[in-house]
Amino acid sequence: MMPWILSALGLLILLLAGDALVKGAVNLSLRVGIPALIVSLTIVAFGTSAPELLISINAVLLDKPGLALGNVVGSNTANILLVLGIPALLFGLHTSGCETRKTYVFMLVGSVLFIGLAFLGEFTLVSGLILLAALAFVLTDSLLEARNHRRETTALALLDAQDGEDIEGADPDMPWWQIIVFLVLGLIGLPLGADLLVDNASIIARQYGVSDTVIGLTLVALGTSLPELATTVMAALRRQADVALGNVIGSNMFNLLAIIGVTTLVGPIPVDPGFLQFDLWVMLGASLLIIPFVFFKQDIGRIWGVILTGLYLAYVLIVLS
Repeated sequence: MMPWILSALGLLILLLAGDALVKGAVNLSLRVGIPALIVSLTIVAFGTSAPELLISINAVLLDKPGLALGNVVGSNTANILLVLGIPALLFGLHTSGCETRKTYVFMLVGSVLFIGLAFLGEFTLVSGLILLAALAFVLTDSLLEARNHRRETTALALLDAQDGEDIEGADPDMPWWQIIVFLVLGLIGLPLGADLLVDNASIIARQYGVSDTVIGLTLVALGTSLPELATTVMAALRRQADVALGNVIGSNMFNLLAIIGVTTLVGPIPVDPGFLQFDLWVMLGASLLIIPFVFFKQDIGRIWGVILTGLYLAYVLIVLS
């Protein structure tokens, strides 16, 4: 039982440390004059992906690359099938009014690029730089689009948007000592949590006779998708379907381009043949499933929630078998 307890503890530390790092970094950036828009597109996005990033880097350093790749591919599959499926099953998602087509196309292109690079047999430094270049393009496009949108707002709305109150974790009144505490907790907690989770997840894999890759695709991927699931459930409860759908699409894009892109700077990531034969195609297929909701303005009703959740459970059973 101890590896399971330590794995859960590592995951909890990761999630809490990631949240602390986001709060500290956001408020530090706003205090020193970095525009709120830049903070939203960079620090918050990278901060919320910090647990996945640290897990992947640690896995490569500990010579467990299957865990790193499994974490990303499994998280993306879970984000579509489970993170959208459960809220739709509980409340239904009114996605017909959402405008996520452009971001969704970027995600699909990123998925195809990722799969193409995977067929080279290994994610090398060159592969990582290609993924990071794609990420830079997406961030630049988002920045330009947000600036254009901001120019169309009134001066009052502009001031409100720049004061940081609409950014996750922002608190205009947060004292300096609290900002420093959040940063320290985040910077210490992330590597500690990643070490605990990777080490004990590998022990569990050996105990049950499964590979690190399978653990990455299931246990670790599901754990690192919990923040997205919590966010999406709350968004569905508040009838904010655009937040729910945008959260999933944005998270998947960052997982593909940023996590593996940065991890290749530490070391190469060989691709297990099982990914090429099955898991990558499941990930792509899951992404294609939401085309009707993105392009044809359909709601994700409870029936679709049952279908998406059922498909995820079936996928996990196939992987474990």
